[in-house]
Amino acid sequence: MLSFQDVIDYCDLDEGEIEAIAEHEHIPVAVAAEMSEVLLCTPDGVCRLHSMIIENMQHAIEAGRYEHVKDLAQTYQHLQRTHPIPSN
Repeated sequence: MLSFQDVIDYCDLDEGEIEAIAEHEHIPVAVAAEMSEVLLCTPDGVCRLHSMIIENMQHAIEAGRYEHVKDLAQTYQHLQRTHPIPSN
């Protein structure tokens, strides 16, 4: 059986980014990890990842979950460094 760390190690995203996908899509983290690999294969998928985290931040702000917003902002900064939005 794979551990959570095994799943994370398999991915090109970090734990926070995968958890953000799971939160956005309302799916288990293991499924989000698989989804992340598919999204990273195309420029549109990378843009979708950026949108997911931004939307999560918007929802957290609306819910008054400011500590979560801070965590998501750090996650988004990491995503910007490692998988920037592709230029046309």
